[in-house]
Amino acid sequence: MIVDCAIYHDGHRTEGPEDFSDALDTARAAGGFVWIGLHEPSEKEFEHVTDEFGLHPLAVEDALKAHQRPKLEVYDDSLFVVLKPVIYEPHSDTVSTGEIMVFVGDSFVVTVRHGEGGGLAAVRQRLEQEPETLGQGPTSVLYAISDSVVDHYLDVATELQTDLEELEAEVFSPDGGGSRHTASRIYNFKRQITEFRRATGPLALPMSRLAGTGAGSTFGTGVPFVEDRARPFFRDVSDHLTRVNESVENLDRLVSDILSAHLAQISVQQNDDMRKISAWAAMAAIPTMLAGVYGMNFDHMPELHWVWSYPAVITVMAVMEVLLYRLFKRRGWL
Repeated sequence: MIVDCAIYHDGHRTEGPEDFSDALDTARAAGGFVWIGLHEPSEKEFEHVTDEFGLHPLAVEDALKAHQRPKLEVYDDSLFVVLKPVIYEPHSDTVSTGEIMVFVGDSFVVTVRHGEGGGLAAVRQRLEQEPETLGQGPTSVLYAISDSVVDHYLDVATELQTDLEELEAEVFSPDGGGSRHTASRIYNFKRQITEFRRATGPLALPMSRLAGTGAGSTFGTGVPFVEDRARPFFRDVSDHLTRVNESVENLDRLVSDILSAHLAQISVQQNDDMRKISAWAAMAAIPTMLAGVYGMNFDHMPELHWVWSYPAVITVMAVMEVLLYRLFKRRGWL
């Protein structure tokens, strides 16, 4: 359950006690804070953390059940933030999301991670190499996690843009637009963008509140447990997130346009096919009509007993066929 537990003082790490129930008291006595990382804890396992840090039961319920939207909740003794890291598999062209729940208090940070993505070992290692940032307390951990998640959003958006350009080239290629699998690929790509948007879109308001610029922030006091000097850092994260959301909107709009263009191509191709079929049917109608007339077996028919009747009818058929073929070819129907 516990991935890592450490106490930080003046931006430097000291190993946490074996029993994390003493970690908070130890951190407060040293004037630092404790950071405990958990991965998919059970309700019974998380109960010890809840009792030790006094976490709000509603936030605990969200952390255990997962499948939450990105959000920011302020409670009396802690701050609760939900982030959704995104993983993009280029081989399967699929977007999957994990979840990171962050509890921030005056002297503690508790992170709960769900899913395979969004590991925080690299974030912790990077922070431990930046004592000045880590020395700002629990706020620095929340910033570092948010920054890591949003920066990865930018990478995923870039990869999606590259794949979209490849898809666009396929749709508008001479032989790719009519592929029976193209429409399903476009639709699947649009589903991946929708999944990506579920992670990035709702996070805009929490980041704005943490930066002190959102409608939900309390100007003058800011968000509890977030120091005022950390606002510029969260503004930077919020700016990156805005770029991501703009990219997602552009991707979604382009995919819709590509799908419309693909459907239009199919419609034009079907019209071309119908014109060709109609042209060949019209050419087949001439000999069918003449053969039908002279196949009615009446005695009194024009030129019925003429020696050259058969060659004349065949000649008329051939001339009419050639004239129709040239007419349809000139109009682009064949």
